[in-house]
Amino acid sequence: MPVAVITGASAGLGRALATALAARGWDLILTGRRAGPLATVAAGLGGAATAVTGDVADPAHRAQIAGAASAAGRLDLLVNNASALGPTPLPRLAALTPADLIKIYDTNVAAPLGLVQAVLPLLLRSDAAIVNVSSDAAVEHYPGWGGYGAAKSALDHLTGTLAAEIPELRWYAVDPGDMRTAMHQAAFPGEDISDRPPPETVVPALLRLVDARPASGRYRASSLLAEVAHQ
Repeated sequence: MPVAVITGASAGLGRALATALAARGWDLILTGRRAGPLATVAAGLGGAATAVTGDVADPAHRAQIAGAASAAGRLDLLVNNASALGPTPLPRLAALTPADLIKIYDTNVAAPLGLVQAVLPLLLRSDAAIVNVSSDAAVEHYPGWGGYGAAKSALDHLTGTLAAEIPELRWYAVDPGDMRTAMHQAAFPGEDISDRPPPETVVPALLRLVDARPASGRYRASSLLAEVAHQ
Protein backbone atom coordinates (compact mmCIF):
# COMPACT_ATOMS: atom_id res chain seq x y z
CA MET A 1 0.00 0.00 0.00
CA PRO A 2 1.20 3.55 -0.65
CA VAL A 3 2.13 5.60 2.41
CA ALA A 4 1.55 9.30 3.08
CA VAL A 5 2.67 11.66 5.83
CA ILE A 6 0.22 14.50 6.50
CA THR A 7 1.06 17.25 8.97
CA GLY A 8 -1.66 19.30 10.64
CA ALA A 9 -3.95 16.29 10.27
CA SER A 10 -6.14 16.68 13.37
CA ALA A 11 -8.60 19.04 11.66
CA GLY A 12 -9.41 20.97 8.52
CA LEU A 13 -7.77 20.15 5.21
CA GLY A 14 -5.34 17.65 6.73
CA ARG A 15 -8.16 15.60 8.25
CA ALA A 16 -10.22 15.77 5.06
CA LEU A 17 -7.33 14.61 2.89
CA ALA A 18 -6.47 11.81 5.32
CA THR A 19 -10.05 10.56 5.14
CA ALA A 20 -9.98 10.54 1.34
CA LEU A 21 -6.65 8.75 1.09
CA ALA A 22 -7.67 6.14 3.67
CA ALA A 23 -10.75 5.41 1.56
CA ARG A 24 -8.38 4.73 -1.35
CA GLY A 25 -6.41 2.21 0.70
CA TRP A 26 -3.43 4.36 1.67
CA ASP A 27 -1.54 3.88 4.91
CA LEU A 28 -1.13 7.17 6.74
CA ILE A 29 1.21 8.78 9.24
CA LEU A 30 -0.67 11.70 10.74
CA THR A 31 0.82 14.46 12.85
CA GLY A 32 -0.59 17.31 14.86
CA ARG A 33 -0.08 19.14 18.12
CA ARG A 34 -3.35 18.10 19.80
CA ALA A 35 -3.18 14.50 20.92
CA GLY A 36 -6.91 13.99 21.52
CA PRO A 37 -8.24 15.24 18.17
CA LEU A 38 -5.39 13.54 16.30
CA ALA A 39 -6.10 10.21 17.97
CA THR A 40 -9.80 10.59 17.14
CA VAL A 41 -9.00 11.15 13.46
CA ALA A 42 -6.64 8.18 13.35
CA ALA A 43 -9.11 5.89 15.13
CA GLY A 44 -11.84 6.86 12.69
CA LEU A 45 -9.78 5.66 9.75
CA GLY A 46 -10.08 2.00 10.66
CA GLY A 47 -6.47 1.13 11.36
CA ALA A 48 -5.11 2.86 8.26
CA ALA A 49 -3.43 5.63 10.25
CA THR A 50 -0.64 6.03 12.79
CA ALA A 51 -0.86 9.14 14.97
CA VAL A 52 2.41 10.88 15.90
CA THR A 53 1.64 13.81 18.18
CA GLY A 54 3.94 16.82 18.28
CA ASP A 55 4.95 20.16 16.83
CA VAL A 56 6.57 20.04 13.39
CA ALA A 57 8.71 23.01 14.39
CA ASP A 58 10.47 20.66 16.87
CA PRO A 59 13.37 18.75 15.25
CA ALA A 60 12.82 15.85 17.66
CA HIS A 61 9.25 15.49 16.45
CA ARG A 62 10.37 15.53 12.83
CA ALA A 63 12.75 12.71 13.71
CA GLN A 64 9.79 10.79 15.15
CA ILE A 65 7.87 11.26 11.90
CA ALA A 66 10.86 10.07 9.89
CA GLY A 67 11.13 7.04 12.16
CA ALA A 68 7.48 6.16 11.60
CA ALA A 69 7.94 6.48 7.85
CA SER A 70 11.04 4.29 7.97
CA ALA A 71 9.10 1.67 9.93
CA ALA A 72 6.44 1.74 7.21
CA GLY A 73 9.17 0.97 4.69
CA ARG A 74 8.23 3.59 2.11
CA LEU A 75 6.88 7.10 1.63
CA ASP A 76 4.93 8.04 -1.49
CA LEU A 77 3.44 11.39 -0.47
CA LEU A 78 4.43 14.12 1.98
CA VAL A 79 1.86 16.82 2.67
CA ASN A 80 3.19 19.80 4.62
CA ASN A 81 -0.16 21.17 5.75
CA ALA A 82 0.59 22.38 9.29
CA SER A 83 0.60 26.18 9.43
CA ALA A 84 0.99 28.98 11.96
CA LEU A 85 -1.07 32.11 11.49
CA GLY A 86 0.70 34.14 14.16
CA PRO A 87 -0.91 36.43 16.74
CA THR A 88 -4.64 37.03 16.49
CA PRO A 89 -6.39 39.34 15.92
CA LEU A 90 -3.94 39.71 13.03
CA PRO A 91 -1.64 42.69 13.65
CA ARG A 92 -0.46 44.96 10.91
CA LEU A 93 3.05 44.18 9.79
CA ALA A 94 4.46 47.30 11.43
CA ALA A 95 3.28 45.93 14.78
CA LEU A 96 4.35 42.29 14.29
CA THR A 97 7.32 41.57 16.53
CA PRO A 98 10.40 39.89 15.05
CA ALA A 99 9.98 37.11 17.62
CA ASP A 100 6.46 36.37 16.37
CA LEU A 101 7.65 36.48 12.76
CA ILE A 102 10.35 33.91 13.56
CA LYS A 103 7.71 31.61 15.10
CA ILE A 104 5.59 31.90 11.95
CA TYR A 105 8.60 31.08 9.77
CA ASP A 106 9.60 28.18 12.02
CA THR A 107 6.31 26.38 11.34
CA ASN A 108 5.56 27.50 7.79
CA VAL A 109 9.04 27.43 6.24
CA ALA A 110 11.75 25.81 8.37
CA ALA A 111 9.60 22.86 9.48
CA PRO A 112 8.55 21.76 5.97
CA LEU A 113 12.15 21.93 4.79
CA GLY A 114 13.37 20.07 7.87
CA LEU A 115 10.80 17.33 7.34
CA VAL A 116 11.73 17.00 3.66
CA GLN A 117 15.36 16.62 4.67
CA ALA A 118 14.47 14.01 7.31
CA VAL A 119 12.56 11.75 4.90
CA LEU A 120 14.28 12.53 1.60
CA PRO A 121 15.86 9.06 1.13
CA LEU A 122 12.42 7.46 1.44
CA LEU A 123 10.87 10.00 -0.92
CA LEU A 124 13.51 9.32 -3.55
CA ARG A 125 13.08 5.58 -3.23
CA SER A 126 9.34 5.85 -3.98
CA ASP A 127 9.44 8.53 -6.72
CA ALA A 128 7.20 10.50 -4.38
CA ALA A 129 5.27 13.76 -4.51
CA ILE A 130 5.51 16.58 -1.98
CA VAL A 131 2.57 18.94 -1.46
CA ASN A 132 3.25 22.15 0.44
CA VAL A 133 0.04 23.97 1.35
CA SER A 134 0.42 27.64 0.47
CA SER A 135 -2.01 30.56 0.38
CA ASP A 136 -3.18 33.39 -1.83
CA ALA A 137 -1.56 35.62 0.81
CA ALA A 138 1.77 34.44 -0.64
CA VAL A 139 1.15 36.49 -3.79
CA GLU A 140 -1.45 39.05 -2.68
CA HIS A 141 -1.11 41.74 -0.02
CA TYR A 142 -3.75 41.95 2.71
CA PRO A 143 -3.57 44.11 5.84
CA GLY A 144 -2.73 41.93 8.82
CA TRP A 145 -1.56 38.98 6.74
CA GLY A 146 2.00 40.20 6.19
CA GLY A 147 3.84 37.71 8.38
CA TYR A 148 1.82 34.69 7.29
CA GLY A 149 1.90 35.77 3.64
CA ALA A 150 5.66 36.33 3.68
CA ALA A 151 6.17 32.87 5.16
CA LYS A 152 3.97 31.23 2.53
CA SER A 153 5.80 33.16 -0.19
CA ALA A 154 9.04 31.76 1.19
CA LEU A 155 7.48 28.28 1.17
CA ASP A 156 6.58 28.73 -2.50
CA HIS A 157 10.17 29.71 -3.27
CA LEU A 158 11.50 26.78 -1.27
CA THR A 159 9.21 24.44 -3.24
CA GLY A 160 10.39 25.76 -6.59
CA THR A 161 14.04 25.56 -5.64
CA LEU A 162 13.70 21.99 -4.41
CA ALA A 163 12.05 21.14 -7.73
CA ALA A 164 15.04 22.59 -9.57
CA GLU A 165 17.53 20.77 -7.35
CA ILE A 166 15.72 17.41 -7.11
CA PRO A 167 13.76 17.01 -10.36
CA GLU A 168 13.31 13.28 -9.79
CA LEU A 169 10.42 14.13 -7.44
CA ARG A 170 7.26 16.18 -7.93
CA TRP A 171 7.07 19.34 -5.82
CA TYR A 172 3.79 21.22 -5.49
CA ALA A 173 2.89 24.44 -3.71
CA VAL A 174 -0.90 24.57 -3.56
CA ASP A 175 -3.10 27.57 -2.80
CA PRO A 176 -6.30 25.97 -1.43
CA GLY A 177 -8.29 29.21 -1.34
CA ASP A 178 -10.47 30.31 1.55
CA MET A 179 -11.85 27.47 3.64
CA ARG A 180 -14.14 27.15 6.66
CA THR A 181 -11.45 26.14 9.14
CA ALA A 182 -10.50 26.96 12.71
CA MET A 183 -7.43 28.85 11.51
CA HIS A 184 -9.47 30.97 9.14
CA GLN A 185 -11.93 31.68 11.94
CA ALA A 186 -9.03 32.76 14.17
CA ALA A 187 -8.06 35.29 11.51
CA PHE A 188 -11.56 36.78 11.71
CA PRO A 189 -12.57 36.51 15.38
CA GLY A 190 -16.26 36.99 15.96
CA GLU A 191 -17.11 37.04 12.25
CA ASP A 192 -19.37 34.62 10.43
CA ILE A 193 -17.28 32.59 7.97
CA SER A 194 -20.01 30.11 7.09
CA ASP A 195 -19.91 31.33 3.47
CA ARG A 196 -16.44 29.79 3.05
CA PRO A 197 -16.42 26.28 1.57
CA PRO A 198 -15.51 23.36 3.83
CA PRO A 199 -12.02 21.88 3.37
CA GLU A 200 -13.50 18.70 1.91
CA THR A 201 -14.24 20.64 -1.28
CA VAL A 202 -10.50 21.17 -1.83
CA VAL A 203 -9.54 17.50 -1.51
CA PRO A 204 -10.31 16.60 -5.17
CA ALA A 205 -7.77 19.23 -6.23
CA LEU A 206 -5.04 17.58 -4.15
CA LEU A 207 -6.02 14.14 -5.41
CA ARG A 208 -5.71 15.49 -8.94
CA LEU A 209 -2.04 16.24 -8.26
CA VAL A 210 -1.51 12.80 -6.72
CA ASP A 211 -3.15 11.06 -9.67
CA ALA A 212 -2.02 13.14 -12.66
CA ARG A 213 1.44 14.09 -11.38
CA PRO A 214 1.75 17.26 -13.50
CA ALA A 215 4.99 19.23 -13.66
CA SER A 216 6.30 20.62 -10.37
CA GLY A 217 5.10 24.12 -9.62
CA ARG A 218 2.58 26.34 -7.87
CA TYR A 219 -1.07 25.46 -8.36
CA ARG A 220 -4.38 26.98 -7.32
CA ALA A 221 -6.99 24.53 -6.08
CA SER A 222 -9.67 26.35 -8.08
CA SER A 223 -7.82 25.62 -11.33
CA LEU A 224 -7.28 21.98 -10.41
CA LEU A 225 -10.95 21.61 -9.51
CA ALA A 226 -11.89 23.00 -12.93
CA GLU A 227 -9.75 20.29 -14.50
CA VAL A 228 -11.51 17.64 -12.43
CA ALA A 229 -14.91 18.99 -13.47
CA HIS A 230 -13.98 18.70 -17.16
CA GLN A 231 -12.76 15.12 -16.96
